[in-house]
Amino acid sequence: MMNALFIARREFASFFATPVAYVFIAIFLMMSSILTFFVGDLFSRGQADLLPFFNFHAWLYLFLVPAIAMRTWAEERRSGTIELLMTLPVTVTEAVVGKFIAGWAVLLLALMLTFPLWLTVNYLGHPDNGVILAAYIGSWLMAGAFLAISMCMSALTRNQVIAFVMAVVVCFAFVLSGSDIILSAFSGWADNSVLDTVASFSFLTHFEAMSRGVLALNDVIYFILVTGLWLYASQIIVEQNKAA
Repeated sequence: MMNALFIARREFASFFATPVAYVFIAIFLMMSSILTFFVGDLFSRGQADLLPFFNFHAWLYLFLVPAIAMRTWAEERRSGTIELLMTLPVTVTEAVVGKFIAGWAVLLLALMLTFPLWLTVNYLGHPDNGVILAAYIGSWLMAGAFLAISMCMSALTRNQVIAFVMAVVVCFAFVLSGSDIILSAFSGWADNSVLDTVASFSFLTHFEAMSRGVLALNDVIYFILVTGLWLYASQIIVEQNKAA
């Protein structure tokens, strides 16, 4: 665990040694504010809550998380520093977990910096801050799933652009898997059990209740399982690259 934390500190510092983290956080704050106030109509709803803010998180993460994660392994492989990393007394598992913790910490920081929105709704009314805190936790869990998928795609290639595109495509499939567009493609030949299975993979479906402050155990476990499985896939890919 200490080695994973060592890798996490190294990776977290590397995010801020370049403009990557600063640009990510700036775009996240700007886009979330625009979507909340101008698309979500926060003021005209007449309700003191942050539902218009959380409603757009899956779509923001769809493009921003792959952008920050695309360099995670692809850059290491392109520059050859992955060989140096693997000479350190750390296991592949510790390296994968350490990199994930660093990226997840950057995402947490971005979420925390949206506190002016929380101050705004508290100034305007009397929101249920417990509901808002639960929605923040749910959003962070969902961001972890996006990050784990994106890191796995980064481990597959040396090219950051290809890693970004693959991550967006896979994440897009998880976001839309419960939508009418996707389900209609299956409804003509698949039975209800297949449709329910496909719909159960949807990030939007599992985050919908979370955005309203309901942290149901099945939704929490779903995002933890998705994150764990994709991190495990990353570990397998990195080990194969190391042996090649």
